[in-house]
Amino acid sequence: MKLVLATQNQHKITEITQILKYPGLELLSLTDFSLAPDIKEDGDSFRENAYLKAHQVTQLTGETALADDSGLEVTALNGAPGIYSARYAGEAATDIDNNQLLLKQMAEIPQNKRQARFCGVIAIVKPNGESFFAKGACEGLIATSPKGEHGFGYDPLFTIPKYNKTLAELGPAIKNQISHRAKALSAAREIILSLLA
Repeated sequence: MKLVLATQNQHKITEITQILKYPGLELLSLTDFSLAPDIKEDGDSFRENAYLKAHQVTQLTGETALADDSGLEVTALNGAPGIYSARYAGEAATDIDNNQLLLKQMAEIPQNKRQARFCGVIAIVKPNGESFFAKGACEGLIATSPKGEHGFGYDPLFTIPKYNKTLAELGPAIKNQISHRAKALSAAREIILSLLA
């Protein structure tokens, strides 16, 4: 079975392929199709955006597609940046831009009020239109400055209390067990195995 990852984000491709390795499952990405579709993420939720991406890639490739949409929800900011996490500081924002804006927004928030969660939804869409969903979440705190060299996005600011380290400090071995994406992929794995059967 071929499964097309509906992303060109190399960090996501690496994370997903590390978690979803199965005999009989061929993982591809948009780069394997020389496609650079302009997929609009204009849904009102992570679930809608994940579906929009997977559905469009299935239509373009004729193969089953997997897409995720995820983001950071900060309690003190009423759930922001949420579905706008990747473009929090603007459409062309870099990870550094987004992190700097978040730190600015959180400057006056005391340590005991810095709770946040990463949320993610995975959509799997088959060429016949069938769709399946899985979700995951990871609870943490927003650090007062970036720490660590691993990961991407908000990983340098997202502290896991159990380890007292950011995701960027923990590295991929632990992140791929505890992250929102890892949890969503774990749930998606059962769906994929049933499709392989």
